Amino acid sequence: MATEGKQAEQTWTVEQERHAKSIEELDLHEIRGQPVVKFVTAFLIGAVFFLVPVPYQGELTVPFDIVVSTITETFPTAVGVYALAIIVAGGVLTTAARVGDGTVAGYDLSYFDTSVAFWILRLAGVAVAPVMFFKLGPSWLHTPGTGGLMWGTLVYSVGVIIPIGAVFITIFVELGGLEFVGTIARPVMRPLFKIPGRAALDSLASWVGSYSVGLYVTRNVFEQGGYNKRDVFTIATCFSTVSIGFVGVVAATLDILQLFPVVFGAYFLCVIVTAAILVRIPPISRVPAEYITEPDPETAFSGSIREYFRLALAEAVEKADEGESFLEAAKRGFVDGLKLTTLILGTILTVGLAATLLSANTPIFDILGRPLTPVIAALGIPNAETVAPATIVGITEMYVPVLLVTETALKAKFFIAVLAVSQLIFFSSVGPMTMDMFSDVPIRFRDLVALFVMRTVILVPIIAGMTHLAAAIGLLG
Repeated sequence: MATEGKQAEQTWTVEQERHAKSIEELDLHEIRGQPVVKFVTAFLIGAVFFLVPVPYQGELTVPFDIVVSTITETFPTAVGVYALAIIVAGGVLTTAARVGDGTVAGYDLSYFDTSVAFWILRLAGVAVAPVMFFKLGPSWLHTPGTGGLMWGTLVYSVGVIIPIGAVFITIFVELGGLEFVGTIARPVMRPLFKIPGRAALDSLASWVGSYSVGLYVTRNVFEQGGYNKRDVFTIATCFSTVSIGFVGVVAATLDILQLFPVVFGAYFLCVIVTAAILVRIPPISRVPAEYITEPDPETAFSGSIREYFRLALAEAVEKADEGESFLEAAKRGFVDGLKLTTLILGTILTVGLAATLLSANTPIFDILGRPLTPVIAALGIPNAETVAPATIVGITEMYVPVLLVTETALKAKFFIAVLAVSQLIFFSSVGPMTMDMFSDVPIRFRDLVALFVMRTVILVPIIAGMTHLAAAIGLLG
């Protein structure tokens, strides 16, 4: 892997190019048969695995979801042993990296080094993981909404998703997919969200796979100089979206699956609007545009749609021509994914379990939500006394708000369904994963809390308006 941000003392900055080059000013790579076939094959492998819907058990889903769910559901004990081993390894390797000279048997452990706070969290994960695996301690620790959710669902899923997703994402990225998607997306991503066009791939990986895979892509590109710190902060907090499949799960839980296209369309619009606003104000706007390794920014370009496609194909073919073989890319992706899982899984378990226990066993979110009750009522959303705390509790785990409103009116269900998946930042997984994975940015706890609050303030009136619009045209009965 490239230079590790945790150890980097030097940073780089790049001045924006003032002159956008035309297609004639660029020295485009020669389009030859073998690298074209290599790129197209890698592109199709990634697209089919993550994007192409196939029928499975009476539903439409993607091969990626089938593979992950098959592994976690067919071999739950084996996945539990694997998760336990990964978390223990993360604590041990981090300790070895911090207390020794950073090497063991000649192996550089600097990748696992971190701050004291995250070292403690990983060690706490080592202590908690056996308790969850063997179901030790009181029963309230293992209920479906707390320990059962964290261990049997989130830890298992993240532990399997990242290494498997990394195999196919690495094939896609290293053999031209990143250059192709990134170039095509430049006219939208840079002016609207102030991030490189290549960030469209991170978002796409989250939409169709998992935020875990999207964050893996972000980390990989960051370490290769493709993103600066502000880019990473923006992508991690505005585009690490929940998957299309999870939106379906939310709709099904609230018995509004017939409204899935409307829920998803509203969610998609909410992500775009909030990102376009938040990238222009603190804390995101104050993050320095520094690189942690030699920068590899996108070349400023201006041209027609046809010329953008021509440039995209040329850059993709060049990457495929210079890139490694399919087998090498797959092997490296799996190893990198496994290392990343070792880095973050203990933190996710520790912070996520604390967050869900706090939500389930204390009245803190009811108390925090109480001042919002008149606001929700004034916006015309029914069951305001139930909906108000649900707007706040999503910071612990995105699924918890959904469980709170299963018995409410259809308008309330629609409102929370869209809000819960649009808030993005929650501390059962994304929060600790982001802080640990990008400690060299750094993404701080208070920044994530502030962004959650800001997203919620922006989203509540917007989604209320969407709810009334959907009701007015007869979609909500």
